[in-house]
This record gives sequence, structure tokens and C-alpha cells, in this order.
Amino acid sequence: MGLNVKISGVGYSLPDKILTNRDLEKMVETSDEWITQRTGIKERRIAREDQPTSYFATEAAKKALSYAGLSPEELDLIILGTVTPDMSFPSTACIVQKNIGAKKAAAFDIQAACTGFIYGLAVGAQFIHNGVYKNVLVIGAETLSKITDYTDRNTCVLFGDGAGAVVLSPSSEEGIISVHLGADGRGGDLLSRPAGGSLKPITLENISSGEQYIKMAGQEVFKFAVKIINETSKECLEKGNLTNKDIDFFIPHQANIRIIESAVKRLEIPKEKVYVNLEKYGNMSAASIPVALGEVVEKGLIKKGDKVLMVGFGGGLTWGGIIIKW
Repeated sequence: MGLNVKISGVGYSLPDKILTNRDLEKMVETSDEWITQRTGIKERRIAREDQPTSYFATEAAKKALSYAGLSPEELDLIILGTVTPDMSFPSTACIVQKNIGAKKAAAFDIQAACTGFIYGLAVGAQFIHNGVYKNVLVIGAETLSKITDYTDRNTCVLFGDGAGAVVLSPSSEEGIISVHLGADGRGGDLLSRPAGGSLKPITLENISSGEQYIKMAGQEVFKFAVKIINETSKECLEKGNLTNKDIDFFIPHQANIRIIESAVKRLEIPKEKVYVNLEKYGNMSAASIPVALGEVVEKGLIKKGDKVLMVGFGGGLTWGGIIIKW
């Protein structure tokens, strides 16, 4: 049957700088009212120029290890989900490994956009479930401000920076109950960063056209998200032989308040069981769910034995969900 897998440590890290809707009013043609009504976002955290993704990932990792009571040398594997790595290679996971001194740990990045953390959890859990590794660090970290076009009012209001991390370890009790992952590459052009890879290496020409920045077909992505968050949640419940009434806490990807409200209504999950921090941080892609989880644990909102449903969705197109018994 394999080993049970639990989350034994959590941690998160955020930039100090805050970019508010009022600040954005001075940068593009928009308004606090328009942004709030359409997205639910009031402010977002922005990294300094000298703070790469690895900076926040490292800080979140240290906190998660401290929470778990583990030393870096006890880690077997580091998995980091991001679309904003420090560089193409080495992986940002390897940079974090060096920064924290996890000398015995293998390390690699996962690129599944906003679903990156959920994908990382699913992959990391398998190594423990199958007895290959004991302690796995999973991180979701982004500095999306560095690939955001602050002249594009449709995207610049959405994104923020930060990192969250968890430690996965074996458990004598039930931990991860069910996992569901999915992808549909046919929708890849709906949310992408066209330039910066081997298809379109950075040139003066595509820099002048802004292709190094995030591009999004907002309405189409919205429709996809509303549909997939509901379907993914139901898949996880079915695989775990559970119903919506069995869920004690729901942590969705923090992309848009209207997406979250639609999902909650369709799933018939009471609002008091849903955690939203979107208004403070915006969409942090792979970092959204682990930062939210870190806050939930910090505030004591989850108690032992609670069943927690986490669902991510984003570029790729990708989606994924996981139910864990705390």
C-alpha cells in the first residue's frame, strides 16, 4: 500500500514593498474600484530589483524546516515550482539547496505555472509513498513583477511576488488522501510568456514588442478557471470517497475573487471554510496556495484531523487538486 505522507512543516516569505491599486492608478488607466470589483485585489507585494525568486524560496524553506524540526542535511529532495526561475539553469531548486546547505538533497524545478505547487506536492509525495525518500521540501515561488508589463492594465493589476514551502514526511496516520492532476496544451497560448525561450530567444525586436512579458486572454482563462476548479475539486472528492461536506477547509489558487466565489457556490462549501488572501497579495502563481496554507496554519485555523482541499489552475493549461488530512 505504501507509506502515508503528511505535511510536517510550513513556511512563507513575502517582499516588504507593497503596490496598491492607488499606486497603479498613477501608472495605467485604471481605478481602485475597477480592480477591486473585477478581481478582488487591493494590493500586491513586489520584490526589489536585487531579490530573485530564490531569495524568497530560501526564506520560506528555512521557515518550513524550522517548523518541521529538521536540519537541511535531513532533506532528501527539493522540488520548486516556478515560472520565474533565477535563470534557465541551474535550477532555482539547486540554488535554494546551496543557500540552505541541504548537501544530501537532490533538487529540480517544476514548470506548471499556477499549478506548480500542487504538481510538486504530487511528485514529492510519490517518493515518500514508495519508500525512496523520507523528507521532501516542496516550494512554490515567484517574482512575477519581473515579467509583468506595467503599461498593460489588463495584466499588471493581477500579479504579485512571494514564496511558500512545505516539508513532506512519512506518517503513521492518514495524510494525503487523494490527488488529481491534469493538463490541456491546446490552451497554452491563452496564458504565456512568448519570448525568452528557445522558440523566441530574447532579441531587441521582441523586447520592443513586449513579448518578454506575461500575455493573457483574460475572458478565456476566466471561463477555463471557473469550470476546471469545480471539476478538479469533484475529482479529488470522488477519488477520496468523500463529499463536499467532509471538507473542513478549502484553499483555492488565489487568481480572482469571482472565480473563487463561483467555485464555492457550485461546490456548496460554506464561505467560512474558504481561505482568501487575494486582496493582500494578488495572483502569486505557484506561490499562492503555499502562502495561503502558511497563513492558515499560522492563524490556527486548521486543527488536527481536518480535511483540507487545495486546488490550483493556470498556464499550460494545467490544473491539479489534493486533499490532505491534517
